[in-house]
Amino acid sequence: MVWDIAEQDAYYGDVPVVGERVALALKGIYWWMTVGLMVTALVSLGMVETGLVLELVDSVGLYMGLLVLEVLVVIGLTAGLPRLSPRAAAAAFVFYAALNGATLSILALVYTGASIASTFFVTAGTFAVMAAYGTLTRRSLAGWGSFLFMGLVGLVLVSIVNLFLRSPAVYWVLGAVGVVVFTGLSAYDANKLRRMAEDGVMPLDKLEIYGALVLYLDFVNLFLYLLRFLGRRK
Repeated sequence: MVWDIAEQDAYYGDVPVVGERVALALKGIYWWMTVGLMVTALVSLGMVETGLVLELVDSVGLYMGLLVLEVLVVIGLTAGLPRLSPRAAAAAFVFYAALNGATLSILALVYTGASIASTFFVTAGTFAVMAAYGTLTRRSLAGWGSFLFMGLVGLVLVSIVNLFLRSPAVYWVLGAVGVVVFTGLSAYDANKLRRMAEDGVMPLDKLEIYGALVLYLDFVNLFLYLLRFLGRRK
């Protein structure tokens, strides 16, 4: 991403201390991430309580359309962030979180509510520990990047292949690898975002949305992979 130097100076001009800038950035990132998770949870709950989730399941085309729209929104938000206003970026993030809530509502038809709730708290605890480590450690975790990226690519490719193989063994191995990859990404991305805030490479209001999206994705994916092991099916 290329950012206008004048835009950076204008925003960071009143936050001259690096430590203060980092604190402001992290506060905004985690606030927006929390907003995103709350929107996702409320939309999912609303879909279940109103019965709309049953209509979603009955319409494969609609469900696939929502999944495609989610991907397009993430790509558009990430690629277009330099040109979007802070309000537009925030609206796109909240819209994505709502879409994700709609598609994830089908989990309530597969797993018990109690196991979904307990898995959420396990995810929150795991994410909090790893994100805190990534944020507080003074060493760079950039070296983790290539390993985690290869693991992520492998997850996607093998998941696609297993759609045809339908192998239970591969399914559980993917779950274990997914937990490891997204646990690591939680620390890696938190570390990367802290360094981005220190270097002032992005206007603070946009860094908040970008960081919230990155960590939101780490959290949700870690939750989904943990649910394979901790979720109790109905």
